[in-house]
Amino acid sequence: MKKLRSIKTFLEGEMIQGFYLCTRKHVRLTRNGEKYLDLELRDITGIITAKIWNNVDVLSEKFKAGNAVAVYGNVEVFSERLQLIIKKINKATIQHYSRYGFDPAKVVPSSKKNPTKMWSEIENSINHINNKFLKRLIKLIYQKNKKRLLYLPGSVKMHYSYRSGFIEQITSTIKLAKKICTLYNVDSDLVFTGIFLGNIGKIYEINSEYQVDYTVKGNLIGSGPLGTDIVRDEILGIKNFPSEYREKILHIILSCQLDKNLQHYRQASFPEAVIVSQIILLDVNLNLMDMALNEDQEEGLFTNKHNIFKIPLLKKNESK
Repeated sequence: MKKLRSIKTFLEGEMIQGFYLCTRKHVRLTRNGEKYLDLELRDITGIITAKIWNNVDVLSEKFKAGNAVAVYGNVEVFSERLQLIIKKINKATIQHYSRYGFDPAKVVPSSKKNPTKMWSEIENSINHINNKFLKRLIKLIYQKNKKRLLYLPGSVKMHYSYRSGFIEQITSTIKLAKKICTLYNVDSDLVFTGIFLGNIGKIYEINSEYQVDYTVKGNLIGSGPLGTDIVRDEILGIKNFPSEYREKILHIILSCQLDKNLQHYRQASFPEAVIVSQIILLDVNLNLMDMALNEDQEEGLFTNKHNIFKIPLLKKNESK
């Protein structure tokens, strides 16, 4: 078996094989009226255009734009740029290609933390919730959606916008909540529930197989209302669930939603909701600042102002 190749290592004249994300797929016609496929492939190291000239109809049926793909082909130069001429291509799934080295984390940006370990942390935190109704509610929702939650991004283009970003944000904010709840006379179980369920609507808001985007529901309805629907539906199946908790959880979900300017759509109106909304806002801001600092290429003590905060940011460890 040939060694798997990342895009940044491609050289003219080589035959390569590897796993990539197909981000663009168009059927086009040559001057002679023959069909070919014009593709864009990417992995975490780079982007390359690709063409399929032969067996177009058969190969086109094997994958769609947005799929991870297993590719075999040769590297050529066209208009002074490398492009890949594909001979073989198939949709890549963990089920069929993991034994050949397919790892989604090498195809799309992913959390640096192990999703399985993060999930264990989450389960442990849920088990420490004392209120039996709240614990059952969270467990039911998380268990039903485990497969999706394990790899769900935290957002499409802002905070934690990478594979497994959602659960990374949950583990981060739960740690904050555990510390903050000891400082105030609040219902800590309700705060933890708010952290776990505050953005649960992202399950239906974000289409996150590999190429992250908003779903139709996400564009038309949004995470907040979708999240309240999920919680309402699940509560119906829990006998004698306290109505006061129901209303408070729904309010927390709505009051922790952020707009593109990092402002809350709805003001929190009781202490636990304030804590949840502010913890999430703090964590989002720190994650976005960390991303901006890591992506910066400017020289000097400060970044440029082309970031979500629209100000120059002081770089780490360079303030002396």
